[in-house]
Amino acid sequence: MKIFQEIINILRPARNLDFEKMQTTNPNARGIPVPTFKKGSSLDKSVEKVCPTGGIKVVSAKEVIFDYGACLQCGLCVEHSPDKLENSGFVHVYSVDRSALKVSYIDGTPTSHEESISDEVKQFRNITRKTGFQYREVAASGNNSTEAELNASFNAVFDSEASMVRVVASPKHADAVVYAGPVGPNMEVPLQVAWDTMPSPKALVACGTEAVSGGLFPLGNLPKQPDLFIGGDPPRPDVIISAFRYLMGTKKFSFREELSKFVEAKKAR
Repeated sequence: MKIFQEIINILRPARNLDFEKMQTTNPNARGIPVPTFKKGSSLDKSVEKVCPTGGIKVVSAKEVIFDYGACLQCGLCVEHSPDKLENSGFVHVYSVDRSALKVSYIDGTPTSHEESISDEVKQFRNITRKTGFQYREVAASGNNSTEAELNASFNAVFDSEASMVRVVASPKHADAVVYAGPVGPNMEVPLQVAWDTMPSPKALVACGTEAVSGGLFPLGNLPKQPDLFIGGDPPRPDVIISAFRYLMGTKKFSFREELSKFVEAKKAR
């Protein structure tokens, strides 16, 4: 009887997510804060003190800068200024360019920015686009929420291995190191050792707001500038896998372009 059940399961359509049709927003999530477009981006500077990570900078009555690499997506700034800011539901916050996550809004419109891609990322894409990659995860002084989401990325819904992304126990067998947390003093050496153990070409991935910017804490010393920055505290499993696909080059994505499209769509409503 079990044999017949297994045959039926094999013939059934896959029930895991279709990452080719993945949306950048989720109605059930807060996502990153954005200016409300009817009232522009005129914010009181007191909102800067509300942000626990210092991710907001009010430059003038017309300009405000958000560092989405430091954003916890906690919604406190929106609660402070509900008539000037709103939760967007935009959760796909990742880029190979750290500066791309720092967005300047002029009268509620994000300024343009061309994301730069390093030679290391280009080389990594050339060797992983068709075969995928394996990574070793390093828990670098975080709260383990990102590790929980990484674990969930391998369940039957998200199925990370279907996207050719696998986790391994030893950095000797890995193509990338994925670290989470602000990298406290006691984890700087282990992270460096894991990085040095991997053969080249290789990639370093900052997974989660703490890994990108330190979050509530100072960011420790890193082996190098990360090759991929994934925002969110923690990032969702579908966001993590989409970011990995973007790193491999199997997914075309630009955070700034998608954010601009989102803003234009909001204005048109």
